[in-house]
Amino acid sequence: MDEWNFKSWSVLVLPVGGTFSPLRERLGFHARELTPIVVRKIAVLAGEARSYKRGVIALKEADVAVSTKTVERVVHDIGGELAARRDSDPKTDDALALKSDRPPELAIIECDGGWIRCRHPDRGPGVHPVGEGWRETKVACLIRAQHQTFEEDPQPEPPECFCDPHHVAKLAETEALPVAAPVPQDPPASPDATDKTLEEALTKQPIDWRPKRLVRTVLASMAEAKEFGKQMQREAKRRLFFDSQDKAFLGDGLPWNWSLWKERFSEFTPILDFIHALSYVFLAAKAVFPDSPANAWSQYLVWMRGCWQGEVNQVLEELRTWQQKFGQPPADAADQDPRKILARTITYLENNHARMKYDEYRRQGLPVTTAWMESLVKEMNYRVKGTEMWWNDPEGAEAILQIRAAGLSEDERLARHLDTRPGSPFIRPPKTPRVADKKIKS
Repeated sequence: MDEWNFKSWSVLVLPVGGTFSPLRERLGFHARELTPIVVRKIAVLAGEARSYKRGVIALKEADVAVSTKTVERVVHDIGGELAARRDSDPKTDDALALKSDRPPELAIIECDGGWIRCRHPDRGPGVHPVGEGWRETKVACLIRAQHQTFEEDPQPEPPECFCDPHHVAKLAETEALPVAAPVPQDPPASPDATDKTLEEALTKQPIDWRPKRLVRTVLASMAEAKEFGKQMQREAKRRLFFDSQDKAFLGDGLPWNWSLWKERFSEFTPILDFIHALSYVFLAAKAVFPDSPANAWSQYLVWMRGCWQGEVNQVLEELRTWQQKFGQPPADAADQDPRKILARTITYLENNHARMKYDEYRRQGLPVTTAWMESLVKEMNYRVKGTEMWWNDPEGAEAILQIRAAGLSEDERLARHLDTRPGSPFIRPPKTPRVADKKIKS
């Protein structure tokens, strides 16, 4: 037995109790110990499957028979290790860094918030919500990209999708504002109010000025905004983002995004997601023409086009003129009051106009929307958000966020971490004694 080659055990899962107990005792195996290959399979499937239960079913088809509790323990172990590595000094732990000694041609950082349902971890099985159960998560993507620059704006006219009434209505009503305006009558089926110049521009094939994504790294955490900013900054240093000649930071209008930018990434070009600006002016246009969808659509096109071309001050001037006509909203005004919608839109554009130079950004080959971030949030939510999904707060939630983020990263982060975990290359003992062991020793 002592002469056996332990590599032959690299795909073995030893069952708990019974058959191999004498062998397990002689070899010193623990009931919860798994081989590195099995740990890898569990970690990958736990991050991709809709639930631990579904992961167990998929593992069984791969000839790995484990319980949901075992999957959960592996996720907690690996997730905790990934979090520790994320928070380590980039100078002393570069295992997660890309093997490149050159900064990216273009460094792009985007961030957003999400929601996850949490329960108290110390109240036994079942659902025991923390408050109402919802906790905010932070998500960011750091992108290495290629781009090209132009002497003139490569796309002075807005894309056709921003001139599609039904597409724009869907964007504005469901994504932009905390409280959406009431849904009016259907807008015109086609942009009849557009002039001939705009119609001709939309038929021309614009230059594809958009940057090309090369590698995406994903971060996610339950941390507060200030701490999450530190995590993003450390990762940006690992990626040599601060050494890049061209850098962009994108976000929506949430104050924490821009506080984080100011404190950690002020040398990056700040860019407000254009879709959020579009949504605000769309709702404002409906507010000033509540009984005329055609006029509201015509006004939206004017204001949206002005924002797209970087003429935000002109849009603000027109909005203020409408505000003088409608008046200031009273303190008890409803969220759907046209006066309040106008005031909210004006405040939003005033606060963000310095981050709305979209014509300049296109000339520099920089992105103007957080499309990559929006797509990422949906990918994150697929695994962590659902009416049937509850996570222990904060350890369980943080662990699954790390596994999912590592799995969605395009830098082989999860695989490289599993390859470089400390301990035996074959069997890795638990970091801490079992609870039962602690009781015996006491």
